[in-house]
Amino acid sequence: MSSSSHLEQHGSYIIHMDKSAIPAPFLNHDSWYASTLASLSNQYGNAPIHLYTYKHVLDGFSAVLSKSHLDQLVTIPGHIATYPEQFGQLHTTHTSKFLGLKNHAGLWPAGSFGDDMIIGIIDSGIWPESESFNDHGMPPVPSRWRGNCERGTEFNSSNCNRKLIGARSFSKAIKQLNLTISMPGDYDSPRDFFGHGTHTSSTAAGSRVENVDYFGYAKGTATGVAPLARLAMYKVLFLNDTLEAAASDTLAGMDQAIEDGVDLMSLSLGFQELTFADNPIAVGSFAAMEKGIFVSCSAANDGPESYTIQNGAPWITTVGAGTVDRSFLASVKFSNGVVTITGKSFYPEDLLVSGVSLYHGHDNASKNCENNSLDSNDVSMKIVFCSFNNKTKVDDQMEEVYRSGAKGAIFATDSAQFLFPQDFYMPFVAISPIDGGKVEEYLTTSLEASVDIKFQITKLGTKPAPQVADFSSRGPSKRAPWVLKPDILAPGVDILAAWVPNRREVPIGDDYLFTDYTLSSGTSMASPHVVGVAALLKSAHRDWSSAAIRSAMMTTADVIDNANGQILDLANGTSGTPLDFGSGHINPNKALDPGLVYEIKVEDYVNFLCALNYTSQQIKVITRRSNYRCDQANLDLNYPSFIVILNNTNTTRYVFKRMLTNVVDSQSVYRAAIWAPSGMKVVVEPMTLTFGSKYSKAGFTMEVEIDLSGYRAKTDYIGNYGYLSWYEVDGKHVVRSPIVSAFAI
Repeated sequence: MSSSSHLEQHGSYIIHMDKSAIPAPFLNHDSWYASTLASLSNQYGNAPIHLYTYKHVLDGFSAVLSKSHLDQLVTIPGHIATYPEQFGQLHTTHTSKFLGLKNHAGLWPAGSFGDDMIIGIIDSGIWPESESFNDHGMPPVPSRWRGNCERGTEFNSSNCNRKLIGARSFSKAIKQLNLTISMPGDYDSPRDFFGHGTHTSSTAAGSRVENVDYFGYAKGTATGVAPLARLAMYKVLFLNDTLEAAASDTLAGMDQAIEDGVDLMSLSLGFQELTFADNPIAVGSFAAMEKGIFVSCSAANDGPESYTIQNGAPWITTVGAGTVDRSFLASVKFSNGVVTITGKSFYPEDLLVSGVSLYHGHDNASKNCENNSLDSNDVSMKIVFCSFNNKTKVDDQMEEVYRSGAKGAIFATDSAQFLFPQDFYMPFVAISPIDGGKVEEYLTTSLEASVDIKFQITKLGTKPAPQVADFSSRGPSKRAPWVLKPDILAPGVDILAAWVPNRREVPIGDDYLFTDYTLSSGTSMASPHVVGVAALLKSAHRDWSSAAIRSAMMTTADVIDNANGQILDLANGTSGTPLDFGSGHINPNKALDPGLVYEIKVEDYVNFLCALNYTSQQIKVITRRSNYRCDQANLDLNYPSFIVILNNTNTTRYVFKRMLTNVVDSQSVYRAAIWAPSGMKVVVEPMTLTFGSKYSKAGFTMEVEIDLSGYRAKTDYIGNYGYLSWYEVDGKHVVRSPIVSAFAI
């Protein structure tokens, strides 16, 4: 807000209070906080504005305050800390088949398709009329549910049903910060304007919908990962100039989700952080974890650089994005009838391109499609062939074709994998440089070159898949590098899911098309896949903790792709590492029966914070615990993965201590198997673990020694990794954990 000589600058703040310091006259904390705000004076007469009182995620409230209010607040007994408002950004159905989910075997029937599980989605709202949220055949809402369906702009209680059982909106903070929501910017209600929340919700738990497609691509039946699970939407993201979430609103949404009784949460957004104490998602998810709520979060889209992970708190399951075995193509046939090639395309119209002239420039074909290289008179009503040119980006070539007024284009490029549906706003086809060479050879022998193009082709079984998406953020975590992040990889590229039908989605020349279902990409799309799998696992194993669910997913994840090779990094075409994909790509059916799990207690996380040298104030902000004594500070969490943070010496040695828990109804014996690269020595003691009845435990130590001598640069060793696998003797279970090295920054 503006300031002047008679008006102080105001801002929104999150205030942490010590609940044990409540004065005797107050009957509850809400009245104490209200009285505290009322007591704050201001020489200009501007009163504080109360936003939210929090019940679960933190002890305290949020409010709009002036500088003089803040100065007074810190002197009030019971005040712990105040953090200024911050803003987070968002980070998208064949995937159920790609994940191996089947109607009559494996995790789907074992987890009752997610029945009775309630998933809270913290996002941009929901479009309740979408067929993905129909409640046909669903039983009554669980009696333990305490939430409701709020009324608001173009939204009322009748929009909820037995699938979408709750919908709320949290916008107080973003409104007070002069970002007032007004049409057509967004709906001041749980209704989704942008589409992101509708997409993530239907991915996690959408109902089965037949005959779904994206303008002729990806035709089939759409279904969420946990199709019988219930959904509750907590809208905290609002579209202004950008889609943003205020920290105060996000905490309020998470707080309400806990109060309402969700079993799981998924957040596909992130905040910048200096510590976990100033990150609203880290703070809110700690409270959720304490109450047995599984929390899945997107890893962010800042890859492929290292140390770009967000949502890296160890009590959060952090998810990276991978490709699936499905590609979208166009077939190009040339007039000689001999050369036929396929290339990537999402052009959304069943356009008949038959016998259309092919243009390839004049004197210097290598400069074809560079800026201002095409003459409108030459290319009108023709398909332009743009030669491979490593000096000109393919999107710049696309802009030149559009400027010239050509009918469409074929691009020879090595960047086709980085193109998204919205890039194909004209009849465009992206082919490989090798196929581009075939086209050039054809052009040299043809006087009247022409092409036929067939769009809307979907190919399944593409290999290799999965690959790590180039945009997916990479580890280690800047804030806690001693825990390997991301935890796991899940589908996050060209995911088909529900969308808002009244938003202009696909550009076609100067016009736009609308759609009920769209293809979207991001770690935003990966997180709801994992929360859906977690809902199935929680339904099948009601006594499993969030740590056990995460462990089951991690230790059974796939590290081999569908071409029987190592999972590749799409950014450079080379083998990925656990810094890219964590423990591997999620395999739901294997996670149903992991054999052993790594459990983590709440106190272990607190001791981890102590080892990070967090102050007592920061620990109190995150845990809401007063006077916690850090007598057992420990960076070595009982985590299902291992990371060695290297120093500047030639040798680094670290000893890990772990405890495994048996989760099957039988006795068992496991033996360790180690695979380690050159320069990494791994010793496990003991090499054999024996388990008695269900929930019996056995511990081991693992010493890892890294020898950096012989490497030209220490950075050459970053990402080198091995595996520790526990094989069940005379049994089927294999419990695998990655061991990776990295330098701290």
